[in-house]
Amino acid sequence: MQEYENLKVLVAEIEGDVNKAEGGNKAAGTRVRKQMQRVKQAAQLVRNSILEIRSAQ
Repeated sequence: MQEYENLKVLVAEIEGDVNKAEGGNKAAGTRVRKQMQRVKQAAQLVRNSILEIRSAQ
């Protein structure tokens, strides 16, 4: 499922910024918050895809 693969990529991409944000880097924290919004949207796409698959059966 492509939507799930996209979600995994998004999560993997923010790992470096999460570590920086934990260290006190405010700019990295801002980037993480923005990227987490994209993760939320990607997760919603996965949920919708799963519902479509379930409804098709």
